[in-house]
Amino acid sequence: MIPTPDLSHLTAKDYDHVYEPAEDTFLLLDALEEDERELKDLNPSISLEIGSGSGCVSAFIGKILGPSVMLDVINASFASPLTTRLKRAVDIILFNPPYVPTMPEEMSDAQDRRGISGSWAGGTDGMNVTNIFLDQVEELLSEQGRFYLVAVAENNVPGIQERMSRLYGLRSDP
Repeated sequence: MIPTPDLSHLTAKDYDHVYEPAEDTFLLLDALEEDERELKDLNPSISLEIGSGSGCVSAFIGKILGPSVMLDVINASFASPLTTRLKRAVDIILFNPPYVPTMPEEMSDAQDRRGISGSWAGGTDGMNVTNIFLDQVEELLSEQGRFYLVAVAENNVPGIQERMSRLYGLRSDP
């Protein structure tokens, strides 16, 4: 069992602005741990976490991949400034988006204010933010790459899988 990264340096005040790891985070960590062998066998050069929040997931993938992993934080809209440079080069993409269905106004306000609610307010079907990034995944993902996405039933997971398969030829596991 890989230990959860130590986040004791973060204070309650930090969590006013940074998403505190919760059940969804730990489900993502569980999925990564389950795939530990396959991830190591990939011998990945580039792993990209979108919306890293506390950094828990990036730190965890670093533990899986070993001590030679370097973590860099880039404050950007998705991978936009890196898209050309990372074209078909990212071996692991990690995304725990704001997926909770909310009123569109709540989602827009949360994203505009860059407040903590922006980490969970996902719009009408919880997919407003996710939909933007899904269109970038295939362009970033390497030929052997893996994409990990946190989603809930209200996001229509089978619809996401069908879309990624139909539009980009990407297959997925539920």
